[in-house]
Amino acid sequence: MSVWGKSTEAKRQRRVIQGIRKVNWQKQLVHLFLLPALVFYVCFQVYPIFSAFWNSFFSFKGMQRDSFIGLENFVRLFTESPFKEMFYRGFGHNVIFFIVTVISKLVVAFLLALLINSKIRGKEFFKTVLFLPKLLSVIVVGFLFSLILNPTYGALNTFLKFVGLQEWTRPWLGSPDTALYTIILVNSWYGLGFAVLIFLAGLQAIPSEIFDAAKVDGASGWTMLWRITLPMAMPAVMVMTILTFIGAFETFELIFAMQGSQGGPYYSTDVLATYFYRLAFGSVDGGESIGLGSALAVVLFLMISSATAILLFFFKKKEYEQ
Repeated sequence: MSVWGKSTEAKRQRRVIQGIRKVNWQKQLVHLFLLPALVFYVCFQVYPIFSAFWNSFFSFKGMQRDSFIGLENFVRLFTESPFKEMFYRGFGHNVIFFIVTVISKLVVAFLLALLINSKIRGKEFFKTVLFLPKLLSVIVVGFLFSLILNPTYGALNTFLKFVGLQEWTRPWLGSPDTALYTIILVNSWYGLGFAVLIFLAGLQAIPSEIFDAAKVDGASGWTMLWRITLPMAMPAVMVMTILTFIGAFETFELIFAMQGSQGGPYYSTDVLATYFYRLAFGSVDGGESIGLGSALAVVLFLMISSATAILLFFFKKKEYEQ
C-alpha cells in the first residue's frame, strides 16, 4: 500500500474512533436526566429510612441526639405502658383492615373483572366508571365521605330515612363499633377500580384456546373457574394481595382525613401509622418521642418487608406447583 493509501486509512480509522466516542458520550449524557429523580428518591426515600434506623438507637434531648442506648427504645415500645397497649391495638386494627379489605375489595374486584371480561356491552364504560374514584385525592375522598356519613345532615342517613329504614341510621364514624369498618369500606370503594384493572389484565392474558378445549371436554363454568381461571390469574392475585397488605399497614391519609390523628372515637380507628404520627410528632420539643417514633417506624418497616417477602415466597411456590 502506498504512503497516500496508508494516510487515508489512518484518517478513516480516526474518524470512526471519534464517532464511536461521540456516540458513547451522548449515551452517557442520557443518564444525567435520571439524576434529579435519583436525588429526589435518595433524599425523601432512602435517607429517611436510614435516619430512622440510626435515631432508634439513641436518646434525645430536644431535637438533638444525646446518648447511644441500644435497643432500649424497642424494649420500651413493647413492654412499657402506654406504648405497648397502643402498639398492639394499632397492630390489631391493621390486621382487621387487611382482612376486611381482601373481602370487600379484592373478592368484589375479581368478580367484577370476570363480569367485564365476559361478552357484555359497555366494557370500556364500566372500566372508566370504576376507575374514576382513583383520580381523586385521598384527602378529598375522606372529606366528602365525612359529609356523606354525617349523622345529622349526611346523605346516607337522609336516604335511609327517606326509604323508611330509619332504624338503620347511626353515627357511622361516631360509634366504635362501626367507625373502622366504615373507613375500610370507603377505602375499598376508592381502590376498587385499580384492582379490577389488574385482575382484568390477568384474565385477558389467559389464552382463549384453553377454555375452548375445556368446554369440548365437558367442563362446567365452575370447574373452569377453579381449575383454569384462578390458577392462571394467580400472578395478578399475588400482585393485588401484596399491594393490599402494604396499603393496609401503611394506611394513614384516609383515617387522618376522616377521624384525625387520634384515630377516634376512643382509638377505635387507630392504626400503627396514626400512632407513629402522634408518637413522633406529638411533642413540640422532640425529646424521647423522636427515638420511640423512629423505633416504631423501624418495626413497621421490618414487618411490611418480611411479610411481603413471605407472601412472595408463598405465591411463587403455589405458581411452581401448578
